Amino acid sequence: MASPAGRALVLDLDGVLLDTLPVMREAWRAVRECHSIDVPFETYEQHLGRPFGDIMKLLGLAEADRIHATYTEASKTASDLARPFNGVEDVLHAFADAEWLLAVVTSRPLARAAPLLARLSCPFAAIRTPSGPGRGKPAPDTLLLALVDLATDPASATYVGDMAVDRECARRAGVPFVHAAWGYGDPGSPAPPVARAPIDLLRLLEGNRTPAPFVEGSLL
Repeated sequence: MASPAGRALVLDLDGVLLDTLPVMREAWRAVRECHSIDVPFETYEQHLGRPFGDIMKLLGLAEADRIHATYTEASKTASDLARPFNGVEDVLHAFADAEWLLAVVTSRPLARAAPLLARLSCPFAAIRTPSGPGRGKPAPDTLLLALVDLATDPASATYVGDMAVDRECARRAGVPFVHAAWGYGDPGSPAPPVARAPIDLLRLLEGNRTPAPFVEGSLL
């Protein structure tokens, strides 16, 4: 694989690096039982990729902090259900060996993201979550802040995600986007470059690519 200087690969966590759907399903079951909420997981699942508080607003649920506390504790208890997707770790090491910078931008709070990322044993140079400054996805803030951490220009990076909010985040940041078809969402229309499996990232990102244009006003 080519080793383009200054390239950065930024990835979402849930649905891209790890299959955390069983964890989320169990955590939402605990939320429904504890708070007597009549919202099925399938409805919650439609909003994956956004910060938890934003999802609560979209679902019309009050007391988001209390619900989040329940969800967090249940997620920790069920965290062993999460599994890296097949091939992800090998692909990450291949990019690292080719001197790409690796980073993660996720809507999962840092306290719940860090233990999962530690399982991958990969040299992530930056991790940005809603726990830090900036707005969560689909706003471009956390992605742009990750690129600041990496000292990388948006045109020299690629963001890999599986949800519509990931694609919108990349578009607003002026970062080329690749849809992870092994995740939980659809690529949308018009279809972006699609990786059917993690190993496809090596082929899609090898060599020169046309950078995505920076969207004027995306920082607003």
